[in-house]
Amino acid sequence: MSFLEYLSKRQDHLLELAIEHAQVVALSIAIATVIGLALGILVYQRPWWAQVVLGITGVFLTIPSLALFGVLIPFVGLGYKPTVIALVMYALLPIVRNTVTGLRGVEEAIIDSARGMGMGRWRRLLRVELPLAWPVVMAGVRVSTLILVGITAIAAVVNGPGLGEDIFSGLARIGGANALNLVLGGTLGVIALALLFDAFFAGVARLTTSKGLRP
Repeated sequence: MSFLEYLSKRQDHLLELAIEHAQVVALSIAIATVIGLALGILVYQRPWWAQVVLGITGVFLTIPSLALFGVLIPFVGLGYKPTVIALVMYALLPIVRNTVTGLRGVEEAIIDSARGMGMGRWRRLLRVELPLAWPVVMAGVRVSTLILVGITAIAAVVNGPGLGEDIFSGLARIGGANALNLVLGGTLGVIALALLFDAFFAGVARLTTSKGLRP
């Protein structure tokens, strides 16, 4: 069976897997963005704590995905839970790092002006610093999202949702009928999702960034 014939017959199945894949990535990046923003805001003015947090989140990103999924199984079992936990861990570093970098990059003169206008710490953060740092923060979110789209495919080893199911099924029977089609279909689906997510977050970044800061 040719690859085009395979796609025609399996398009509903591939679409279902792609939706599952997108859902778990969206949930994980949403959780990671909330946690990463909070951590970045808490530590960006505390250099020592920033180094500790960035070091820990950096270690998360160096753990091989197969090993991390395996370690999580005894604690949370198979399926959705280990997938989301692992993905959130992998997504944190770019978001925390870019939040810290973006907030530290706000010019001191601007902060002094806001302070002179009577703005308190949190009002200054929400009205001045975070909006100016937002393009850098969103760049971190986009990087994390692309990382997660790829790693989600590996979650199939712990019965996680997504296109990895077809990829690993094809690899398990390589040389058999439709094995290559399974791998190719799943891989192209992952690439397509990565492009869609990146375009989506590029649009979100543009819509949520002040006009004066847009390129």
